[in-house]
Amino acid sequence: MQGLIIKSTGSSYLVHFPDGTQAECHVKGNFRIRGIRSTNPVAVGDHVEVAALSDGTNWITDVCERRNYIIRRSTNLSKESHILAANIDQVVLLVTINHPVTSTTFIDRFLATCEAYRVPAVLLFNKIDLLDEAELQALAELRTLYESLGYSTYALSAKTICTDEIEQFKQALLYGKVTLLSGNSGVGKSTLLNAIFGRELARTGAISNAHNKGTHTTTFSEMYPLPRCIMHNAQCTMQEGNTEKITSDLMSPSLRGAGESGGWLIDTPGIKGFGTIDMQKEEIGHYFREIFRISADCRYSNCTHTGEPGCAVYQAALDGTIAPSRFESYLSLLGDCTETKYR
Repeated sequence: MQGLIIKSTGSSYLVHFPDGTQAECHVKGNFRIRGIRSTNPVAVGDHVEVAALSDGTNWITDVCERRNYIIRRSTNLSKESHILAANIDQVVLLVTINHPVTSTTFIDRFLATCEAYRVPAVLLFNKIDLLDEAELQALAELRTLYESLGYSTYALSAKTICTDEIEQFKQALLYGKVTLLSGNSGVGKSTLLNAIFGRELARTGAISNAHNKGTHTTTFSEMYPLPRCIMHNAQCTMQEGNTEKITSDLMSPSLRGAGESGGWLIDTPGIKGFGTIDMQKEEIGHYFREIFRISADCRYSNCTHTGEPGCAVYQAALDGTIAPSRFESYLSLLGDCTETKYR
């Protein structure tokens, strides 16, 4: 029997089946998938095979081939990986200029991983109501930078957004897609999630005044179904009805397209750092759009862009054609290939 992993607590998994039923399932022993060394061999978004035993327990026996996934270096085991989510259509990376600060290195590491695994990414800047004039200018500059690279960006305040605005946001970005919502702890993921669904699905927390950092309020990964909507003059009206039936409709891959289903939103615990894994030095430049484009003019095909003769990328970094923050992030990722330090 095949089902969809919609919740992972670490010790067990909640699996949703096409008939609308759900069951708590477990994984036996050192279950591993196709050679991936991961602390969580089964992730939210995975389609799995489940065997129901006579004693009433349910066991995951296999994981279906993944379309894609987002993976990072595990925090506690530097040589191991952690899969955030699988089989997704896009990532919405929640970013804050302040309260707390999301570093450009974190943003670029996340975007590079999205590029590596062919997952479209969107940057969503939150808490804009808390920004002063200088911070609003920094926000504008970052949006200009990433939009010039082809990334879509949005800015809002999840805490103060009105109903009409959140409906427009869902319509423009979420409906009909499987979306991973991710970001540092404290950037407002839980607040945004509650605003999207119009009720409290996730607990929210305060930012530390001493360290300007968030605390973990989400402790496990979970998928939430977005109810289907009907469009009326560019407005989106949520359908009333049986939630289990809506969830069942969303289960079928053939119904995942826009207009056929509401989509899924995946919430994951906040991330402190984003260590990359399984990236080779010679390929990292491919995951920075501007570096990949300019590298065509480098003298050597195996150029690492760290000062080799005739390096067009290094020259572009010196003259400012490539943003300093982006080049610093590129150099940081190069260090992941030779260092075991978690980032």
